[in-house]
Amino acid sequence: MPTPPLLRPATPADLPQIQEIYAHHVLTGLASFEETAPDLDEMTKRFQALRAAGYPYLVAEDEGRVLGYAYAGAYRARPAYRFSVENSIYVRHDLRRGGIGRLLLPALIEAAGARGYRQMIAVIGDSANAPSIGLHAAFGFTMIGTLPSIGFKFGRWVDSVLMQRSLGAGDTKPPA
Repeated sequence: MPTPPLLRPATPADLPQIQEIYAHHVLTGLASFEETAPDLDEMTKRFQALRAAGYPYLVAEDEGRVLGYAYAGAYRARPAYRFSVENSIYVRHDLRRGGIGRLLLPALIEAAGARGYRQMIAVIGDSANAPSIGLHAAFGFTMIGTLPSIGFKFGRWVDSVLMQRSLGAGDTKPPA
């Protein structure tokens, strides 16, 4: 039986592989609405900003190979949103639907809740992205709505699906 991947905080050494994974998704899929893949310098800036702000950023790796990554970041910049985060999960294209997302998402949920965040929002590109919608539903996210035709990529209009789940005490009591 193979050893499960190691889940751990991402490090700067992981960024070349993270950039490669993300670039593939940007250039071939609808999970990201970016149309040009950011280079390593830009990915490094984004990583550093998230880490400096205290957000969780995780990788699943096997013997030094990053299989996928997940992070949480600000849902929106206005102060009233400070207890809410948006999640992002990307898996190496040749390993999609292989269970890596099922390892990363609960670990990210736990890490964000431990930091005092109360709500996690998933903004899923393409309402036809059944694997991502199903993954989030399996870990307690509920469908909030769909923004129809909100993006235009690869010559067609694309929806965004919004899903949400509570973290920790959620909205049952005020934050500490």
